[in-house]
Amino acid sequence: MAAAAAPLADVAAAIAQADARLRRGATHEASALARSLTQIAPDRVEPWLILARAAQMESDFDAMLAAALQATALRPTHIGALLACIEAEIMAGDTAAARQRLDALCVAHPEDLTVLRRAAETYTHLGAHAEADACMQQVLALAPNDMDARYQAGACALAMGRMDEAEAAFDAVIAAKPDDFDAAYNRATLRRQTPDRNHVVELETALRRVGEEKAPYALRYALAKELEDLGEMDRSFDHLQRGAAARRAQMAYRVEADIEAMQAIARVFDADFFAKTTLGYAQDAAIFVVGLPRSGTTLVDRILSRHPSVESRGELNDLALAVTRAAGRSADKLERIARAANADMTALGASYCRSVRGAGAAAPIFVDKTPLNFLYLGLIAKALPNAKIVHLQRHPMASGYAMLKTLFRMGYPFSYSQDDIARYQIAYLDLMRHWRAHLGARILDIRYEDLVEHQEHETRRLLAHCGLDWRDECLAFNEASGPSATASAAQVRRPMYRDSLDQWRGVAHRLGPMAERLREGGADIA
Repeated sequence: MAAAAAPLADVAAAIAQADARLRRGATHEASALARSLTQIAPDRVEPWLILARAAQMESDFDAMLAAALQATALRPTHIGALLACIEAEIMAGDTAAARQRLDALCVAHPEDLTVLRRAAETYTHLGAHAEADACMQQVLALAPNDMDARYQAGACALAMGRMDEAEAAFDAVIAAKPDDFDAAYNRATLRRQTPDRNHVVELETALRRVGEEKAPYALRYALAKELEDLGEMDRSFDHLQRGAAARRAQMAYRVEADIEAMQAIARVFDADFFAKTTLGYAQDAAIFVVGLPRSGTTLVDRILSRHPSVESRGELNDLALAVTRAAGRSADKLERIARAANADMTALGASYCRSVRGAGAAAPIFVDKTPLNFLYLGLIAKALPNAKIVHLQRHPMASGYAMLKTLFRMGYPFSYSQDDIARYQIAYLDLMRHWRAHLGARILDIRYEDLVEHQEHETRRLLAHCGLDWRDECLAFNEASGPSATASAAQVRRPMYRDSLDQWRGVAHRLGPMAERLREGGADIA
């Protein structure tokens, strides 16, 4: 006998209650209520969307996709359901289906600003920067005075290498919204500021307007970047230090958790793990470029992508998602590490490659230059036996300073404190020593400093390690036409330069906490 339909007001209230539970992290309670609503109100799509979000929060991507597909089956043209299904397909590793569904959604709704904005975000996530750019150009055509859209269009232009257009977009945003300091920071990073062409006076005026104590961290970072370009290193560092402290104060981050995870990885991926016989997925070719952020990974990525057989996919989370899927539902990060070590390596490699290829990788060899993939080198070695691994090294103080002065939009929460940076680096160096002990020649170490000083020699080493023939065009990495959405997007469009090699020495007297902690951890900072 069918359940009696609940009053519409009661259903709406229950949906709101389930959503509220989800927002406070009570996924089991939210799921139970949403599941009951699918019986009480079988024509409503919202309970299925709540179930999808709850499953996502629990890293159960198969359940997330099943719920999203139920929502689209119930309402095939419901935009929220379609967007949820696209996200679920990406999380589940079926990026080809997600791309197809996303393309169709944009065709069906060419003037829907919500669809176009979400599509641009999703295309960016998939590394489809040209498509993201096209979406934002369409948004601007429909809403030319929308400054949020102009900001996103500027970010797309930056990724595509159209620096003048990006600067004009950020200028327009700042003129309309003087307190949009994210735009001010992005604008500061587009080029090297000069005495004749900079925004220091404008930024200092803004600082006086908002007040020293209330200054947003993005304003501090913008001033730090522009003053550094003008050679005013101490003034720059004053703003950097205050901006980083403000950013760090907003986080509930503990570097100890990352250190514990790296130590657990070394324990789990031990000699016994590497002694196991596994087949892995040998039907595809990938190059992993790993290291700390701002260590030269984007530079190496651009060098490799100049080779006709190679395509850059930029920074991806496909491997992390594939590992999460392979490990299954886990109580915490440490359990996920242990479960991943016992996963089916062939299935893991196939899942990862299917995801990357489905997102659009078409060249014989693709590059995944996600720096923190150094955490997964044991899995990469077993799951992808043909994969090449390139590890970028940089002087610990140069690396630490480069991270400290970068305002990352996503990830790298350790980069806003000198002590956190140093402690993270020490754990990373220990883990890399562990990987080298077990993987040996599978890892090519390249020092950023050597690449800058001896570009051709190091490029030849790089190509040989990756099984690629020599191409002169790999030396002209700055002429690569592909997009770049990393923190180094502007720098890698310049020819090789030495400016940043020893820049940290100009503020060494301000980096004492980092230097002391690195020395205590045994790092060579001479």
